[in-house]
Formats: sequence, C-alpha cells, structure tokens
Amino acid sequence: MLVLLLSTLLLFYPLHAKHFKSVSGLQPWVDVHTPKDAHEAQSSRGETWKLTFSDEFEVPGRDFRPGKDYAWTALELPDGVNAALEYYSFNMTSTRKDSSGRGVLQIMTTTDPNITFRVYNAYAKPPGYRSYSMYYRSGMLQTWNKFCFQGGLLQVSAKLPGAVYPGSGNPDLRNGQSTRVKNIAYYPTWPGIWMMGNLGRALFTESTNRMWPWSYDKCTKEIAKDQRINACDKSPGFGLNPNQGRGAPEIDLLEGGGTAVSTSIQLAPGMPVKFRMIEPDLNVDTSGCIYSRECKTVGANVPGIPSSAYAKRGYNSWYQNLKYYPNTNCNLDSAQVQSLSTVLQNRKQGVTSNICSGLNTCSASFDGYAFIGPKDNSPSNWGVNENGGCMPVLNAYQGAYLCDPDTTDKRCSDPRKEGNLEISDLPSFNYQMDAISANTEIPLKAYNDYINYQVEWVTGRRGYIRWIVDKVAIYEIPAESIEVPPQDAAESNYKKLMIEEPMYLIVNVALSTSWGSRPPNPGNPCTGNGLDQTTNKICEGFPMYLQIDHIRLYQDASAGSNMAVGCNPDTHPTKEWIDGHLSEYQDTVNKVVEVSGGAACVKDDDCSVSPTSTMRIKTGKCSKQACKCLFPSSWGGPRCTLAINTSKRPGPSFELSLVFGIFVIIILITVLYKISFLEVRSFKILVPKRKDVIHHELELNGVETTGTIEPLTKESAMAKVL
Repeated sequence: MLVLLLSTLLLFYPLHAKHFKSVSGLQPWVDVHTPKDAHEAQSSRGETWKLTFSDEFEVPGRDFRPGKDYAWTALELPDGVNAALEYYSFNMTSTRKDSSGRGVLQIMTTTDPNITFRVYNAYAKPPGYRSYSMYYRSGMLQTWNKFCFQGGLLQVSAKLPGAVYPGSGNPDLRNGQSTRVKNIAYYPTWPGIWMMGNLGRALFTESTNRMWPWSYDKCTKEIAKDQRINACDKSPGFGLNPNQGRGAPEIDLLEGGGTAVSTSIQLAPGMPVKFRMIEPDLNVDTSGCIYSRECKTVGANVPGIPSSAYAKRGYNSWYQNLKYYPNTNCNLDSAQVQSLSTVLQNRKQGVTSNICSGLNTCSASFDGYAFIGPKDNSPSNWGVNENGGCMPVLNAYQGAYLCDPDTTDKRCSDPRKEGNLEISDLPSFNYQMDAISANTEIPLKAYNDYINYQVEWVTGRRGYIRWIVDKVAIYEIPAESIEVPPQDAAESNYKKLMIEEPMYLIVNVALSTSWGSRPPNPGNPCTGNGLDQTTNKICEGFPMYLQIDHIRLYQDASAGSNMAVGCNPDTHPTKEWIDGHLSEYQDTVNKVVEVSGGAACVKDDDCSVSPTSTMRIKTGKCSKQACKCLFPSSWGGPRCTLAINTSKRPGPSFELSLVFGIFVIIILITVLYKISFLEVRSFKILVPKRKDVIHHELELNGVETTGTIEPLTKESAMAKVL
C-alpha cells in the first residue's frame, strides 16, 4: 500500500517542475484583480488563448525603484538616444486612482529647468566624460529580466499625454472624440509601449551594442563581427546554444504622438542598399523630402513606384506583402474612399506617377508592394481604404546605419575621416538595421480617454505580427516578408529570422528634437522668452501624463504551441550571459536586484502553492495587498510559487519538500493502519500543546493546523490527512 502511494505521488510530482498555480488557482503572473471574463481572448485566427500575464494597477502607491516591484523597474538616468530631451527618474512613475476612480499606471512628464549631469560619451571626440543639461523629467518602466514572453496577444489600455486641458487653446478640442487630431504642437511628447529582446537592456548601450536589433541565425562571415552572438560560434559559452545567432530585436506596440502613432518592428541585419528604396538625389532634393513624399528624384517617394523605375532592377525591393487596413475609431472621410478594382487595375498596368497622385493610383498605404486582397474571412480587403477611415501608411523612416565612432563608412551619420587617428574604445561594428513600420492617424479620444491597443505575435515561418486598435486590425507583417525577402541572382539579401527572442515590456514617455512631435523651443526651457502665448499655453499643459488602465497577455496554451513565458528559456537562454556581463546591464543607481513575491493578492491562498487539489503548500502570505514569500531562498516568483533551483542556494528545494511531505503522509497512513486493526472501542491521543508535528520551519503545510491537537478519532484523523 505504501509503495503504491509513493509511486502515485511521484507520478504526479515531476521533480524538475518549477512554476505552480497558487492555492486560489491564479497563474504566477496573473493579477488577482483581472475580471474573470477577461481570462480568455480570441486570436485573429479564431483561437481561444489563455491569460498568462496581467497587471491591472489597482493597488495605489507601488514602488518601482530597483528591488521593490515584482514585475516593473523604473530607471534613474538620462535618455541618450534619438536626440532625447528628458531625464528619466524613479518618482515620475506611480500607480494611483484616476479621476474616474480606476487604478492606473501613470508616467508623469514635467518641465524641470535645473537638470545637469555628467556622463561618459563614447562618441565624443575624444571619448570622455561630458556635462549636459536637460529641461524635462519623465519616466521609463521595464520588466527586463523579470517578465519576458515569446508570442501572444498583448493588450494595453492607454490614454496618451497631451495639452488637452480646458483653456489650452488646442483647436482640436472644439470637435468630437472621433475627430482626427491636426494640431501637432499640442502633443509634444513621444510615448512608447514596446518590447525588446532580453539580451539587451534599453538605455544600457554596452548591452545593446551589436545586440540590438539582431534577429539572424545564419553563419555569414562578412557580418559575423557585427552580431555579438552569431551562428558561426561553436562555443559561445555563458550557457548559450552553439551556432545560434542571437540578439535583441524590437516590437513597438505604440510609439509616437502628435497626429499619428507608429506601429513597427526593428531588426538586423538590414537589407543591402540595392534592395532599399531609391535614395533622393541631393542635387535636386533634400534628404527630408521622403517624409512628405515630395521628392523630385524618381522612385524616392514610394517603394515600387513608379513601376518602371523599380522594374529596371530585375527584382523586387523592400519588404513584400505588408498588410494595411483603415482604422474606424476616427471620423470617416468619404473623400478618401478607394475603389478596389481601380487600384488593382492600375497596379496591373503599372503606375507612372512618381508621387501616387490621384485617389486610386496606388494603395492608400503608399506602399507599392502592399498586399491587396481579402482580409481574413470577411468581405473587407487589405491594402485599400474602403471606408475612408484612418489608413496606416508606410513610414518613410526605414532604419539607420549603426557604427562605432571609428568607422569610415560613408553611410554612418558621422564617419571618421580617413587619416584621423582611431580613438574609440568600443568594439568595431557597422551594420544596417531596418524599421518596418506604419503610421496611423489617431482621434482626439486617444488623448482624453482610454483606447485598447493590441499586438498579436506568432513565431515561426507561418507566423506574423499584427496590430489591432479598438478591435480593428490595422497592420500586419507576415513572417514570410522577413524570412523570404526579394533576391537578386546572387541571393545577396539577408534572410532574417521571424522574431522569436524572449521579449520584455517597456513603457516610457520621451521628448526629442528629431521627431515631428516635439516641445516648444527644443533644447531650451519650454517657454523660451515667454512672449509667445500659444507656446505658453502648451507649456502650461505640463505635467502631462501617460495613463495605463491595464496590460494583459494571452497565449496559445494548446498542445504543440511554442508560446512561452520566461526570460531564460532553453531555446533562447539569457541568464548566464547576463550574469557574466552584469556591469553592462546596471550602474551604481540602477542596480539589478532580484525580487521575490509582490504580486497583488486578497488572501494568503493567492501566495501559496497548490500542486494538486488536495495539497496546500504555505510558501507565502498576503500582506498589505501583496504576496510576501516566507522562504525566499527556496520559493520565489511573484506569488511565491516558483520552486527555485537550490543547487547553489541554501534552503529546501521543491524536491526536498516533496520527499518530506511524502514521509509525513507515510507516517500518518501507518498510524491509521494500525488504529484500524486495534481491537479497542475507544481511544484518546493526547498531544501536549506545541507546534503541530506536521510543521517544519522551512517546509510546507500539508495540512491546516491549530497549534493544539484535540483528542483524535479515526474519522477526524483521516480528515486531517486529506
């Protein structure tokens, strides 16, 4: 009997299990406040996916400094990319109740005339420490190295920052919620909700150099030096898989502001010049003519247009069959409604206009290679503006050429001049990265109410990345567009990998001089000399707030699905690499600190393990609405339900806890067995008042105890065991 019991228990307790549900049934990363009707969602392909992560931000006053929050970490450092104007600070991020009483995550952006700092600039000539000033303070939150995922449907309910207060003078406020915003000056910030591969930590450039945004798994000698972890390496060490190319690609759920938001991915290596759009001839154009599609250079405005200019190449260019569809949460404009048949006819005949002049000359996406055809199983069609809605258009920004300071390549933004001494201490690199991106107009509602933004990401050759706004799919990048690019006879266009790295979440608000949406007097205090009343009204709009009602992730939990949660999966390990290069991922203020517990809870059962329906392991308790782990060296994770590998740490592992639990059960069963066959009619078991023998100071509660065990009957003893 005992052998059978032991065998059965071992069968149902895999000794290498790590994560478990809580006693109350919650998954480790699911917020207790998420409504039950939001625990499942339909994918765009009609599948039912399960909730695997959520944060409802219902608990006010969360602390996001390093080592404080289970999921998110705030930063305290200057933004050093994209000609940024803001300094990120811990106290710009918070959770609170908004004016309607809902719990929200809030990132505040405010003016601050007294920000000065000194940092090392590897691109200075010569490299060294430099002093700088900034005039705005904002916030960035990351789940880096805490929560990562591979594939799924990510949903974020957000309200964007802008000068939309009464008295701002913003002309857009005179119109309704669905009106397309037109006055870009009143939306001076650049909010972002995005993802990056865990091998690179945003804003820590030592970790991202030659790592961002690589998604390439082939051994190609001429570019191997530019990919820090490349497929040519048989022995990469640090727990990495041999001959596997790795990197930190990027997926942007939402980026930007002003009159439109961007949805995009960034990845490397980028396409060679011969497969890119025809560049403007600077003898007749400026480099910026591409953003207004007013270039005189033939072929410089729209990829694939005019047809004859690109046909001369003998192969297609840029990414093929990207999918665009108009969003209908903005007011519809009948003057923008296209004819599907006419657009298809013009494409078949060949477009001659250099700027796609005429309503039906080209796809309204201004992408000459856009997919035009049926959308899912509906009568609608991708690629044409059938209803006059807010049509996504190809983003003229298509990437950048990344270089170390000593590179002499003319494609670099500031190449070293031939003959000048090499002075950089950075490893040598120069490579193209690509941004595959679409810009979509947005309604006023985006700035004074919450909109649901979603991105659906499926890995593999048959995968895709699809963006959805208020239930309308507006943009999709098929995996085939990335993995099977256009080729010449020599097949010289790199075949990248559909993004499959474990990705973490980032939420931030930036300001910059390099984007269309920018603050007044960039690089100086907001109000300037204070004489311009419009400028003054915009500046009075600070502080501005990005507010997020919830973040939820759904994944395919069916057999055979390759969707997963975790920052260190066997397919794409990261832990040993990060541990071995820790100085590249932290500084003296932004330290990497492990957190145990912290998930929102309403009772102790939300914070303890339940391997089966009849066993309760008390590994944590609910304290001040957050899980507190009782044995953090052995049981961690947001709900204290992660059995930590204790081969290098003190304390009992899950395996040891299991053996002890089985031992206790065997003893109890033995006692009951003997009691059953004693020829006595009544008995009493008197136990002195002490801690229950089932307790162990480092172990689990297999049964509930009271501190004093009352006289025991056969039936009550059996009840306690079960």
